[in-house]
This record gives sequence, C-alpha cells and structure tokens, in this order.
Amino acid sequence: MSSADVQFHQVLIAIEEGKSRLEQTQEEVEQVKDIMLDNMKKADERSGKLNDLEQQAEDLLEKGKVFEKKASKLKQQKKMSNKKMKIIFISIGVVAGLVVLGLIIFAVIG
Repeated sequence: MSSADVQFHQVLIAIEEGKSRLEQTQEEVEQVKDIMLDNMKKADERSGKLNDLEQQAEDLLEKGKVFEKKASKLKQQKKMSNKKMKIIFISIGVVAGLVVLGLIIFAVIG
C-alpha cells in the first residue's frame, strides 16, 4: 500500500470512529431527553395530586369549622334544655312542698 492509501485508510478509520462517537453521544442525549421528559411528566402528575390534596385539606378544614359551629350550638341548646328541666323539677318540688305544707296546716287546724 502506498502512503496515500495508508493515510486515506487512517482518515476513514477516524471518520468511522467519529461517527460512532457522535452516534453514541446522540443516543445518550436522546436517553437523557427521554428521562427528562418522563421526570417532567411525573412532576406534572405530582403537582395535580398535590393540588387535589390541598383542595381536600381545605374542604376538611371548612367541614371542621361547620362541625365546630354545630357542636357549639348543640351544646348551648343542651345547656338550655338542662336549665329548663332543673326549673321544672324545682317548680314541681316547690309545688309538692306547698301541697304537703298545706295538708299539714289543714290537718293541724282542721
């Protein structure tokens, strides 16, 4: 082989090696691109799920406030009901006491 043939052969080998390196680099870039796209997709999904969780938390907080108001109102109603029952029982006791006292006085006088 002549020196021109040897040089030409070396140039061809260098070109082939350059192509394979370029192809390898392009494949790696493509893999990285795919991974990044997948990560972006997952981040979007997580963002949606986080928004859903945030909305659920807000809903639960609102329901908790409503529950607290209703519980407080019910507690107040029960206190009033208990007071009314105490007044009724005391009134019955006083009336019964007066009746007994009246009977005793009537028995003593009469």
